Amino acid sequence: MFPLMLSLAGCLCFVFAGTGFAQTKHSVPKAPTALRGSSAAAIPAKKVAAKPVASKASLARSANRPASKPSTQPQVRAARYGGFMMAPPPPPPPLDTTSPRTLSLVNANTDETLSVTYWSDGAYHRDALDKLNHFLRDSREGAETEMDPRLFDVLWHTQMHVGFTGTVEVLSAYRSPTTNAWLASVSRGVASDSQHMNGNAMDINMPGVPVLKVRQVARSLGMGGVGFYPRSGFVHIDTGPVRYW
Repeated sequence: MFPLMLSLAGCLCFVFAGTGFAQTKHSVPKAPTALRGSSAAAIPAKKVAAKPVASKASLARSANRPASKPSTQPQVRAARYGGFMMAPPPPPPPLDTTSPRTLSLVNANTDETLSVTYWSDGAYHRDALDKLNHFLRDSREGAETEMDPRLFDVLWHTQMHVGFTGTVEVLSAYRSPTTNAWLASVSRGVASDSQHMNGNAMDINMPGVPVLKVRQVARSLGMGGVGFYPRSGFVHIDTGPVRYW
């Protein structure tokens, strides 16, 4: 009987001892050991980029903003006078290189008239050129210059292809530098370096012929500059660089 009681008491002591050991082992958790040379504070947290949030006002402006349209600006500028696009010049007409060339002119500033054959048999006539130089003098100062004979050719060929057989009105021809500077000060249409000062230009009108037709024929020759002034009723011709306005 006594040995049985000792065995039972030993079993009970073993059970209570195991239970206490188990409770002691798991009661206090240990902190994790950091790696050598590093710490938790030294490891930066991963940053996440914030997405931009558009305000309601900007969204409203974007919604109301019209879509951009391609530029419709014309590549060719309109004419200075008349308000329409400059048409390309027609093909050059055949030129008469054998007939005598005669000009009939009236000076709109002095009312003088002149009719002279300045070219024939392949040559210019000196006496006729002298008369033209005097006729086309500066009407304000009376100064003369040697006019470019090719200018008379431009006028004669233009007249022939227009079909005009009357007297050409000359509004302006040679201008002295003083006269040109005075005109430039009172008129926007006068260039400070005008071809008129070189004896290379005339402003003309052919009564009864539309200035548009005169302009087109003069342009087709390609023999110099042509200016179009329909409001004033004349066309500028010169023997300078080929250009149109």
